Amino acid sequence: MSLRLSTVILPVRRWQQGGREQWVRAEELGFHTAYTYDHLSWRTFRDGPWFGAVPTLTAAAAATSRLRLGTLVTSPNFRHPVTLAKELISLDDISDGRITLGIGAGGTGFDATALGGEPWTPRERADRFAEFVPLLDRLLTEDAVTEHGAHYSADEARNIPGCVQRPRLPFAVAATGPRGMRLAARHGQAWVTTGDPKVFESGTPEESRAAIGGQIERLGEACAAVGRDSAELDRILLTGFTPDWAHRLESVDAFVDFAGRHRELGITEIAVHAPIPDTDFAADQKTFERIATEAPAQLG
Repeated sequence: MSLRLSTVILPVRRWQQGGREQWVRAEELGFHTAYTYDHLSWRTFRDGPWFGAVPTLTAAAAATSRLRLGTLVTSPNFRHPVTLAKELISLDDISDGRITLGIGAGGTGFDATALGGEPWTPRERADRFAEFVPLLDRLLTEDAVTEHGAHYSADEARNIPGCVQRPRLPFAVAATGPRGMRLAARHGQAWVTTGDPKVFESGTPEESRAAIGGQIERLGEACAAVGRDSAELDRILLTGFTPDWAHRLESVDAFVDFAGRHRELGITEIAVHAPIPDTDFAADQKTFERIATEAPAQLG
C-alpha cells in the first residue's frame, strides 16, 4: 500500500516575512498536500500571530501550481455552511481544483467562545456537525439550496458555478465516535484521526497503534452499514498527538519506522507539522526536508 506524505503549515508567519516561502517550499519538497489549521486562535499560539485559514490558502494557491491545499480541520465553532460554501467554491476555483476540506466537530478551545457564546456540550457539537456536513455537501453540489434545520438553514442559497472538482471538492472527515464515523462513511472522501487522546496522555506506542487500528475497523463497519467500500476513503493520520511520535523527526529512519507501522494499520496519508522553533512543533528544518524527499522512496 502506498503512503502519501503531507505537511501542516500553521498560519503564524506574516506572508511577506516567510509565510509565502513555506508554501512554495512545501511544493518544491514534493509533499502531496499542505494543510493549515482553521482556528481563530489555538493553544499556546493565542498570544502571537495567527492568520485566517481561507485567505492564507488563497494566497498559497496563487503561489503554487501543483501542491494540494486544505484545512485540517474546519469546524462549526465559528463557521456557517452557507458562507463557508461560497468561500470554498471560490478557493477551489482560484486553486484550479486543488482544495481538500478537512472538517471536524470542533472542541472547547478558544474558538468555542470567541463569538461570545457558551461552549457547546459534546452532544451539541455532534448534533451541529450532523447537520453541518450534509448541508455543506448540498451547497457544494447544487446550484440553489433551501433547507431549514434545527441549527443551520439556507434560503435559496446560490452557489453557481460550483466547484472545479466534481461533484464537489473532497471532504476529509475527522471522527472517532459512531456519529462522526457515519458522516465520514456517507460524505467523506477521506477520514482523519490524531489517534486516541486518552492513550496519548498515558499509553504506550503499542496501545496507540491498537487504538488507531480499532478506529479503522469501526470506520469499515460504518461504511458497510451504508453500503460503501471503506477502501474508497483515504485514511489520514495527523501526527504529533500519539505517544510514539517523540523523536520521530530526528532522523529519516526514525520517521520511516513510525510511518511504516501506521501504514500496516491501513493509514494511507501522514501529515507532519512544518517545524516552528521554540514550540511543541520544533524540529530540525534540514532533517524535516530530508524526510520529505527521502522517506517516500523508502516507504514505497
